[in-house]
Amino acid sequence: MKLLTLNAHAWVEEDQMNKIGGLARFINENRFDIVALQEVNQTAQEQPLSAEELDRYVVAEPGTVIKKDNYAHVLLGQLDTPYYWTWIPTHASFGKFDEGLAILSRTPIKAAFGEYASHLQDYYNYRTRKIVGVQTVVEGQATWFVNGHFNWWNDELEPFKEQWDLTEEKLAPYKEQPLYIMGDFNNVAEVRGQGYDYMVEKGWNDLYATALSKDEGATVVKAIAGWSDNSRPLRIDYIWSAHPVQAQSSTVVLNGTNGPVVSDHYGVAVEI
Repeated sequence: MKLLTLNAHAWVEEDQMNKIGGLARFINENRFDIVALQEVNQTAQEQPLSAEELDRYVVAEPGTVIKKDNYAHVLLGQLDTPYYWTWIPTHASFGKFDEGLAILSRTPIKAAFGEYASHLQDYYNYRTRKIVGVQTVVEGQATWFVNGHFNWWNDELEPFKEQWDLTEEKLAPYKEQPLYIMGDFNNVAEVRGQGYDYMVEKGWNDLYATALSKDEGATVVKAIAGWSDNSRPLRIDYIWSAHPVQAQSSTVVLNGTNGPVVSDHYGVAVEI
């Protein structure tokens, strides 16, 4: 099983269409089973897609409106293999976008959900966060895959610890089956006593830590929004399992060495 997570920084990148093409080629070449994307934007004022244009789309939140320039929809149009997919909006961003979360699956999506991961539910406050999950069958096993983009450990209104406690409450009904959560956690692995350690203490398994083959793991190597004073490589993008799993490999990708740079984050690819 091959998994990919990436904070896409959608429609904020320079030369965006070429970068979408580069991401599409990378997915085509590697044939990922699941792709989790964060910061999947669409222009709020863009026209909506019709039901006929939403091929293989599965609703996770009733009432969700997919616009014509939805980043995931545009990306899917460049993939060699049709993927099943879902997308939910989380909050407004940059004064013009609906920012959201997407999951792409090579196998049919059997069920999907969207839930708040924050106590705040103000669409116009960037601290509002959600998770999106899908159930699909991979290698004969019904499995849940969840995607999230969380706040920082010391956020004054919505700290990570409170968001993670709420997330665990929402995920509890799905833990009877294998469950993976992927995304941008905004907590640095090397910083002790914060979000990474909290998740490990709660019993979550970082697939980077268990991987038989791994690299340095850093996915942010410069100053970016949310880490404006950063001057060192950060490992803040993860793939976790709710149950013990031995990963074969964990590789930083879309970094100019393993695939083109397409975002202000690099991606993480895990093979199990």
